Amino acid sequence: MQDRSTHSVFLGYIIWIFGFIGAHRFYYGKPISGTLYFFTLGFFFIGWIIDLFLIPSMHEEANTRFAVGECDYSVTWLLLTFTGIFGLHRLYMGKWVTAIVFFLTGGLFLVGLLYDFWTMNRQVDELNRGIIG
Repeated sequence: MQDRSTHSVFLGYIIWIFGFIGAHRFYYGKPISGTLYFFTLGFFFIGWIIDLFLIPSMHEEANTRFAVGECDYSVTWLLLTFTGIFGLHRLYMGKWVTAIVFFLTGGLFLVGLLYDFWTMNRQVDELNRGIIG
């Protein structure tokens, strides 16, 4: 039986430490609430604390929504989070041209970086399903 896990619970909890800015919500494919958390400091830290108990269910939901494949979600998210302005996450996904653009423009002047936070799970899912190449 193939492992169906796309996202890591462990990484989810590590990212939760920065969850008051929405990091764990972006990771589990919830960009709208991630953005709300970003602007409200995790709904004034209350939502952030509640999410400590919701991570297992967010993990299960992400596993059912996204496809397993060659491109690893956790690796991509780590690269995006810590080296996004240099485009290493795009290099990892095989998107060489936009990786170079990110490197030369600081994540396309940070707008491209925000776009990737919103769409990274979908981008990896499409790569894993063979929808884009």
